[in-house]
Amino acid sequence: MQDNNSIDSNEASLLEALALQDKTSSVEDFIAYAGKEKPQDETTASKDDVITALKTVSDPEIMINVYDMGLIYKLDIADNGDVFIDMTLTAPTCPVAGVLPQQVADAVSLVEGTGKVQVKVVWEPAWSLDKISDDARALMDLF
Repeated sequence: MQDNNSIDSNEASLLEALALQDKTSSVEDFIAYAGKEKPQDETTASKDDVITALKTVSDPEIMINVYDMGLIYKLDIADNGDVFIDMTLTAPTCPVAGVLPQQVADAVSLVEGTGKVQVKVVWEPAWSLDKISDDARALMDLF
């Protein structure tokens, strides 16, 4: 578990990168990390197990999980259990930009059979409403 100073540092780094981002500048990617090496004798987690964990992390403004929101662009699980995720946010000015990627990394790292988890924030392609799953659309229709 990370302490508040570490979270504040992650949030500050992401917000700084977002402030610098434009079409002409090169910004270092923001990456959140969690987990540790998976024991060799432990079975590697399935993609379905990782997706189940992703669905426990919700955008607090919309209350729909990051997976069904279409924020997860790539999910790779290595043979050693390390997990690599590319995710985006609804907008660069998203109020939870500094904490949501870390929440994703932390949730996935709790899945049995995962090793080190890396969540990279990407901006291409830009997120849009067409990326929302049918399940999430049904939930949105209720409100």
